[in-house]
This record gives sequence, C-alpha cells and structure tokens, in this order.
Amino acid sequence: MSQYVAPTQTMRFIIEDLVGLENIAGLPGFEEATPDLAAAILDEAAKFAQEVIAPLNRVGDVQGCSVEDGVVRTPDGWREAYRAFCEGGWSTIGAPAEFGGQNMPKLLATAVTEMVQSSNLAFSLLPVLTDGASAALLTAASAELKQKYLPKMISGEWSGTMNLTEPQAGSDIAAIRTRAEPADDGSYRVVGQKIFITYGEHELAENIIHLVLARLPDAPAGVKGISLFVVPKFLVNDDGSLGERNDVRCVSLEHKLGIHGSPTCVMAFGDQGGATGYLVGLPNRGLEYMFIMMNEARFGVGMQGIAIAERAFQQAQAYANERVQGRDAVTGADNVPISAHPDVRRMLLLMQTRTQAARMLAYWVAGQFDVAHAHPDALRRERARQVVDLLIPIVKGWSTEVGNDSTHLGVQIHGGMGFIEETGAAQHLRDARILTIYEGTTGIQANDLLMRKLMRDGGERLMLLLAGMHDDVESLKAIDDKAIAAFVPRLAACISVFENAAWKLIDRARSDVGAGLWVAVPFLTLAGVACGAWMWGKAALAAHRKLGEGEGDAAFHRAQISQAAFYMAHVATQAEGLAATVVEGLTAATEL
Repeated sequence: MSQYVAPTQTMRFIIEDLVGLENIAGLPGFEEATPDLAAAILDEAAKFAQEVIAPLNRVGDVQGCSVEDGVVRTPDGWREAYRAFCEGGWSTIGAPAEFGGQNMPKLLATAVTEMVQSSNLAFSLLPVLTDGASAALLTAASAELKQKYLPKMISGEWSGTMNLTEPQAGSDIAAIRTRAEPADDGSYRVVGQKIFITYGEHELAENIIHLVLARLPDAPAGVKGISLFVVPKFLVNDDGSLGERNDVRCVSLEHKLGIHGSPTCVMAFGDQGGATGYLVGLPNRGLEYMFIMMNEARFGVGMQGIAIAERAFQQAQAYANERVQGRDAVTGADNVPISAHPDVRRMLLLMQTRTQAARMLAYWVAGQFDVAHAHPDALRRERARQVVDLLIPIVKGWSTEVGNDSTHLGVQIHGGMGFIEETGAAQHLRDARILTIYEGTTGIQANDLLMRKLMRDGGERLMLLLAGMHDDVESLKAIDDKAIAAFVPRLAACISVFENAAWKLIDRARSDVGAGLWVAVPFLTLAGVACGAWMWGKAALAAHRKLGEGEGDAAFHRAQISQAAFYMAHVATQAEGLAATVVEGLTAATEL
C-alpha cells in the first residue's frame, strides 16, 4: 500500500483562493483564522495523519475488532493513536471555545477531517460521530446537559454515537420500538435494541455518550412521536466524575465487507430493567434534533467519499508510475510506465478531477456553514443556511458515489494486482462501499433533495444556487484567456440543462410525486456533475487571478485550468444525457 500524502497545496488553494479564507476570518469569532495559522494547522495535521494514523490503516483492515463478554477491543495501535489525536487537540479544532474548543471555522476543520479520513477511514469514524453528537447537544440540549457532557466530548475524552436503526425498522424511522419510561427522579428508563451502531462500544474513550431515539408512553404514532435521549455508558456524577455502569451493552459485532477497524455494534438498552437516559429538548421532537446530528454526519460521510477517493487516486497514481509494461503508443518507446498509456491517464484524471470537484464543493459548503453561523447580517445568514440545506444531500450522495467510482477505477488501474489484497487497492474499494448506504442511501439523499429541498419552498433555494452559478459564468466569459474561453460554453451548457431539468422535475412532481421520485437519483447525479463543473469554473477564476498577480506556484495554477478543461470535456458532457433521463424518465415512469 502506498504512503498517504496530504494534498495541502490543493487544500490551501481551495480554502484561501476559491472559498476565500479572508472573508471567513472576517466573521465574528473567526478572527484568529489567518492564512498563516491555517497553513500551520494544515501542515501539522498532515504530519499527524501521515505518520501516526495512516500506518494503522492496513493493520485495522487485517486485524479488525473483537468482542468478548460485551467488551470490544480495537486493533493494535488504535488506543495510542486516539490518545495522540486527543492530546494534539485535533478533536477541538472546530468546536466552540465555551466548551474547550478552538473555534476555528468549519472550512478549516473540514480540511483537517479529510486528512484523518484519507489516512485511515475506519479510525476517523469515531471523532466524526462525536462531532455530530456534540452538534445535536449544542443545538437542542439544556444548559445542564451541555455542561455535563460537551467539554469531555469535545476534548475526545468521551465519544458519542447516534442510535436510530432497529432490526425491524431499517431506514423507516417511524417504525422504531425503543421505549423510554419516565422515572421519579426526572430521568427515563430506555429499553430497546439498536443495530449498526458505529463505535457503540470500545476501549478508546473513558465514556460513550449515546444519543438514542425512543418513544415515550403517550407518544403519537409515526415520526411525530419520537424523542431524543442521552444515554451514557457510565452515569456521570454531579461533580463530573464517572459513576456506575449504565444498563447498556454491546451484544455483538457485525462482520462487514470493509472498515474492519471500526466496531459496528448491536446495542442492547435496558436488559436489566432500563438504561438511564435524559431527555434532550422537548418531547416528541427527537427526529428534528437528530436531523441536526444527521446533517453533520451526512456532510462528514460526503467528506469520507472524497477522502477515500483521494487515497485511492494516490495509490493508483503511484502504482501506474512504477509499473512498467508495454510500448508508448505516441512515442513508440518500449517498456514504459503504464501511466504513459492514454487510457490509464484518462482514468487517473477522472479520479483526480472528480475528487477535486467534490472537495471544492464540500469546502465551499463548509464556508457557507460558517457564514450561516457567524455572519452579522440575518439575511446573509439565512441565505447561506438555505444553500447549505440544498447542497447537503448532493455533498453526501454525489461525493460518496464519486468515492465508490474512484476506488473502482483504482482497482482497474492496478489490473490483476488490484484484485490481490496485499496491494491495498481492494481495501479502498471495500471500505468505500458503505458510504453510499449509511447516514441515508443515495436514494434517500435524492428524495430529500427533491421533496424537502426543491419542492417545499417552490425552488427558492435552487434560485439562490443558480444565481451564483450564472454570476461565475459571466465572470469567466469576461476573461481574456484562450484555455478558459474554450470550456466556458460547455460549463454554461451544463448549468443550463441542470436548470431546465430541475424546473421540469419540480413542475411534474407537484402533480405526480411518484414520477418525480422515479428519477430523483439521476437528478441528484446531474446536480453533482453541474455543481462540480461550477466549482471547476471557480477554480479557473481563482487560478487565473493568481497567475495575473504573479503569486504562488504558476505551474500548479496552470494545472488547475487544464484540469478544469478535462472535467468539462469528460464529466460535464454527461449532463445532457442525465437531463434527458430525468425529463424523459418522468413520462416513462408513468407508462410503466
């Protein structure tokens, strides 16, 4: 397996020049996020990811986890790496200072998270889920619960989980049966079983804070009767020390296709009479609160797709440069690296440009998270929030599909050696496969995009997004650069067919929801392709500006423009076919 090298130059280009770190650092609370500090954080994070976490990736895949009498053991080196992760303050980067965090922008924290995920996807799931649980508590929990749990969750001393899925329910949250009975002391006794709980039990943190969806005795049926509870592994005393073990345990571990180093648990709550839990927020609003955590988790899983795509690309590129085979069809030279062969180069560039398109989109969304959180103008905050809501299912759904496609291409580039476990290419493919499934399948993301994000507001969010796209196209048209001018018509066409398909889909789905849902996934793919093209347009604008200023690495900036052209020719051209599938599929669905 090749060594992971964090793409810090690309990350800094996106953070500083495409998204605009200076603008984010100008927001209240983010003043310390200067380019110099950001560069220092990225460099140190890269060093930690490359030297501490990445070497454990193969170890975790081979050893996996074990459970005996409810005690879960993680692979060799996991405990030491997690301790170093916490001691280095990496769990606190984007957390609020009030609870011990560094209060850095989500834009910067996202890049750090990507490095951890690329270096070791199975390891990275623990801090990602803790971040999501912390976000839910920050938004919905009482001041008492926040003070009791958040400081140690943010420090990494305690970890967090989300507990939704049950054996009989799957993705149908309305069907959950876990119940919560009120106790005399104001707490609740939670009884039920949850499955697919990532890091539901482990020895890495002192305590595990489970966020559990359950029903109160008088709860209405369906999703309107679900409440959210904090159920700690160990009860917490008033002075913050750990008390007795709660009535919650790991029954078994799932045997999985990939991410072997991450324990996926079947959790039993209340086998001995009831696990002590504490209500988060108001009764029967648990799904609303859990969606806060889920939005964070879905963004995080989208980043996992990008991270595994980057890791697969680096491995495929290293192998293609080392593997000597065949004659160069252009020069006639014998015994050349396979990276000289046009089709191999095409696959590598597909991996590279689609991965970066997804990365740029995710980082741009992270910047909008920061605007929605901290901008002093209420209208700007609301507009940013609307765009974030619209793009989350695309970041999750499309980026994870890109991750799967990239790991597939990585195996293909390796040829027969890609089918051999020792090369490591197969591990990336296996690890990536879950990403389009958990935290909502691609189909669920597509349904969310159509039903909640497009139809619910009549396309208001869509209009905000399209306005930004069209503005950037006009800016590109004004540039006197032949390389850029050559691909601007393709970019404009891609955005145009996306826009037309979106309005036709919204119009038809108003009268025939079933027809709309039939083509929701092709539409999500179209949206991802179009947003990727838009991001590459932004990258070309930023690169052209840097070249004009004579600053930075000119070869790198020229490469951004060349890669943008490749994306427009090899990926953006798919928009017409996807749009046709959406529009014509609306009719075909009815006929079928």
